[in-house]
Amino acid sequence: MALKLNARFVGNVYVVECVGSIVLGGESQSLEAALEQGAMEFTRFVLELSGLERMDSIGLGALVLFATRIRKRGGDIRLAGAPAFLANLLELTRLSSLLVVFASEEEAILSFLTQSAAEEKPRRFGTRQSSVLVFEQAAELCVFVRSVLVQHGFDVLSTTSLRDAKTLLRVESVDTILVGPGTEQLPAETALGALRAMAPRAAGMRLDAEFKRRDAGDATAVLLGMFGVA
Repeated sequence: MALKLNARFVGNVYVVECVGSIVLGGESQSLEAALEQGAMEFTRFVLELSGLERMDSIGLGALVLFATRIRKRGGDIRLAGAPAFLANLLELTRLSSLLVVFASEEEAILSFLTQSAAEEKPRRFGTRQSSVLVFEQAAELCVFVRSVLVQHGFDVLSTTSLRDAKTLLRVESVDTILVGPGTEQLPAETALGALRAMAPRAAGMRLDAEFKRRDAGDATAVLLGMFGVA
């Protein structure tokens, strides 16, 4: 079966779901390309493999090579839901210490999030950044909002999945929850209500329905205005 990839971000974790085979040729190269694209911004990776059907030596070698490179940058890659044949292969090759397997995707993500929380350095007195959780289902718009807020000094967590947003709130406390315009399937009011139920002390904000249609300059001004930034 040809390899199908689906990538998303959960806070500072880049998640790649793999369905099919990771073997010599286009499949292995596609996975490498997806990981390298994520590495342009992220250093913490989760590979969701419950849908994996086959992996050859080239595919496994590509994972080992990427794990080695990303660890040199202070990051890591963790596997989730690995099928029995892969778990056995990792034990046989003694690579299970390099490519650690978690039972589920959520466990692998939480292992990074709890590690981040434990490693976070105390902020200096009087210089605490305002923390914001951004939930927007369109990846490009989510990245835009996150990038603008980060560049203006905010501590930002972002994701395109409501489930992942709830996972982030299990570990992180935030001052503000900002949700996108929403969709018919998931209106903004519904998403904001679900998230504020988990963080009742956080302020809640919504981007209006016209936000994504504004040009970049106007959208930036509107976004910063919501946070009182001139």
